[in-house]
Amino acid sequence: MAIQKFGPDNASLTVRTARQGAAAKAGHDLLIEVGAWDATLDLDGQPALTLNADSRSLLVLEGTGGIKALTDDDRADIAKTINEEVLKGCAIEFRSSEVQRTPGGLAVRGELTLRGKRSPATFELAIGDDGHLTGSTTVTQTQFGMKPYRALFGALKLADEVQVAIDGRLDQSSL
Repeated sequence: MAIQKFGPDNASLTVRTARQGAAAKAGHDLLIEVGAWDATLDLDGQPALTLNADSRSLLVLEGTGGIKALTDDDRADIAKTINEEVLKGCAIEFRSSEVQRTPGGLAVRGELTLRGKRSPATFELAIGDDGHLTGSTTVTQTQFGMKPYRALFGALKLADEVQVAIDGRLDQSSL
């Protein structure tokens, strides 16, 4: 298998958040797309996976639940808050330490760096017969020294755990 490159032109990298707290009904569960990122999957020689993402490129695609639907201004305000208060414009990096083939794809171990702090991360990448590649992992914000976002005097808060997912396709020549 050759080196595979992924990014917004041939794959999607998304983040799903959930709300909690006494005023959870007022907030929204969010689907956020990472607009600027790149990943390299190398299974030749020593298998490796790297990913770099620009936290300032997040785009709120949808907000479900809540008292009212999100407007374009709401989406822009949320993205601004994430950038300025939560992620603070930090680089996001993943570097594998081990990539192993499994019957359905790959098992990946490595370190995720977020807001300058590293923490172990593991996830599975499923690879279909047609080359469709999917995977997800849970990121716990407090592991990275991040305080989950709160509003309405703490009555509405973002759950500590967020889901990060990738969806792409391997080059046909690699199958």
